[in-house]
Amino acid sequence: MPAPTDFERIYDDHAQALFSFLLNFTRHEADTRDLLQELFVKLARRPELLAGARNQRAFLLRLAHNLAIDLIRRRSTRERNYEQLAGDTLSAFAPASEPDERAFRQALSAALAELPPEQRAVVHLKLWEGLTFEQIAELLELPPNTAASRYRYGLDKLRDHLRPLYDEIR
Repeated sequence: MPAPTDFERIYDDHAQALFSFLLNFTRHEADTRDLLQELFVKLARRPELLAGARNQRAFLLRLAHNLAIDLIRRRSTRERNYEQLAGDTLSAFAPASEPDERAFRQALSAALAELPPEQRAVVHLKLWEGLTFEQIAELLELPPNTAASRYRYGLDKLRDHLRPLYDEIR
């Protein structure tokens, strides 16, 4: 088992990014908290999981993604779960005090909620985690071209959804 300071460092270094990714993927705060706890309990019980990881954050994001997928599979059919998750309007963004910034964050959060979960996951990993398509493909276990396509389609949908907001301020 890693020394408490190692485990605390891993938590401090990665918990916020993992929480944000899971919240963006599940669109449900309670599920996100449960999955994050499950991930760190798994690491506490099996610290050797991190031993061979070349990139700790990428490895932890992959674990988080796999746990989220397992949760979705446990619940019910994928389509019914996606409809429920897409309807949630939780925001992965910190609250803003400035009205224009708050409006933009709300619009962006709503636009992200309308993306299919597969596109939302790729967009999040690319924009907020700064991963390459190759890293995203490895993490989500899909071909790099599929990751790039999901990103492009997701960005197109975000652009279409946010264009009225941009036109409004021009």
